[in-house]
Amino acid sequence: MAQTESTMPALGRPAADFHLPNVVSGATLSLASFAGKQALLVMFISRHCPYVQHVKHELARLGKDYAGRPLGIVAISSNYVVQYPEDKPEHLRAMALELDLNYPICYDETQEVAKAYDAACTPDFFLYDEHRRLVYRGQLDGARPRNDVPVTGADLRAAIDAVLAGQPVNPQQRPSMGCNIKWRS
Repeated sequence: MAQTESTMPALGRPAADFHLPNVVSGATLSLASFAGKQALLVMFISRHCPYVQHVKHELARLGKDYAGRPLGIVAISSNYVVQYPEDKPEHLRAMALELDLNYPICYDETQEVAKAYDAACTPDFFLYDEHRRLVYRGQLDGARPRNDVPVTGADLRAAIDAVLAGQPVNPQQRPSMGCNIKWRS
């Protein structure tokens, strides 16, 4: 299990637009789909990654805990499915249904969206304010497979709560850690 850290792009960077299919509904989602939200969380995930498997129930809880709040959430999978077939859209759909996710998972077949966000690993988290400027890029929390730290989502939740309260997000942020995105050769 190779560990890859997130790239930690510069805070203040604008969110990149995207047009991706929701693996559950088939509808195409874009940045504009989240207009009117005070914050937007963009997560890069994978079905097969042990790091994502370790935190998947917390990812589902995030959606439920912030339901009804002005937070948009979208998960994106960008892995190359020819070599990693477990990340095909139909398997992502099964994961969304299994976890009862209340936010969309989109499939980035060309990997252009992952590149535009400088996503490097799964999971990788990018939180944007109402102006779609990056205010947080970092870890969910300190939990990793086999490190005995409880999965709480504390770091990401603190950032979300700050944005929703109109407060600045702590700029001291630790990179996410996970499997590298599986790029096309």
